[in-house]
Amino acid sequence: SRKQRLKERQRGQGMTQKYKLTTETKDFAGLTLYRIQALKDFGIIRKGELGGWIEKESNLSQDGNAWVSGDAWVSGNARVYGDARVYGNAWVYGDAWVYGDAWVYGDAWVYGDARVDGNAGVYGDAGVYGEVKLNSTLCSRFNFEFDWQVELWQKLESDFEKALKKKGKEAKE
Repeated sequence: SRKQRLKERQRGQGMTQKYKLTTETKDFAGLTLYRIQALKDFGIIRKGELGGWIEKESNLSQDGNAWVSGDAWVSGNARVYGDARVYGNAWVYGDAWVYGDAWVYGDAWVYGDARVDGNAGVYGDAGVYGEVKLNSTLCSRFNFEFDWQVELWQKLESDFEKALKKKGKEAKE
């Protein structure tokens, strides 16, 4: 039963752990996701604060300040750890990892074997999947499967910003 599965998942969740799976669940695409709740203060999170949704404890590290909040969810073999944050309506699933100081938020999603780390941010309607290893900010209405696509997009954005600045200076003269 669902209660038995929850008890098994909560076994060993003592005060040394930073969060627990609550009995509040959400069923989505054949998955049962559990709302999380902080068991202690850490980072900007306060004891008792409700978080987002995870399928199982291995989706969110009990170490560091990593956190899932809002309506965001993490499932499959995906992992969020370090000081990473997943929030808003973001999805992280498959074998994806979000770690370091990375943030995934808004309506963004990260899946497959994608890795988002460092100070990277994925937000808006951006999608990162496949073999992408992202360590910089990405906001887009496009989806990226390969590193070269991300690099090309970031170069186009950079060139566009430079052109806008140049036009702005010319207009002032």
